[in-house]
Amino acid sequence: MSGSTTIELGGEEYLVHREGEVLRLGRQLRGDTVWLDDVAASLLPGPAREALDRGEHTDPAPQTALLGVVRAEVDRGG
Repeated sequence: MSGSTTIELGGEEYLVHREGEVLRLGRQLRGDTVWLDDVAASLLPGPAREALDRGEHTDPAPQTALLGVVRAEVDRGG
């Protein structure tokens, strides 16, 4: 996966942007992108990394991993 793509996580739309080995996870709010977190792709489980490398953003593996990032952001009050 390169560039940005929109994915659905937990019924909400999120923007995922890959910059080298870093995934940026954000939301579109009033035309602006608010970046919630940066995640090192190497920290994702193997199946999630492999699906993202293939550009398969609808695969359950990366969706589950990234949903975990979203939930952690909510839990810490981001």
